[in-house]
Amino acid sequence: MSKQNQWVATIVANFIGSLIFFNVDKYIFKNNIFNPLWEIQEGIKCVDCGKVSRGYRLVMAKNYDKSKSIVEFRCESCSKTKLEKLKEKGVKV
Repeated sequence: MSKQNQWVATIVANFIGSLIFFNVDKYIFKNNIFNPLWEIQEGIKCVDCGKVSRGYRLVMAKNYDKSKSIVEFRCESCSKTKLEKLKEKGVKV
């Protein structure tokens, strides 16, 4: 195989691979099947206990979507409590 044919084969193989893996990566990272989406901010006031600290908010999980709802941040301990309640209701996190 000549040097020019090796370059053409390499380019074609990379192009075909990129077409395949582009769609696979898009499926993995656009669909929130594998990882829940959390929003974290510093210096918030917890909606449950009123403590000012780092705030956590679960925005989206497999069967949970609060992306268009009222923003409510919770401190770490209240966030863990809320997460346990959501798991009891069947939210897959």
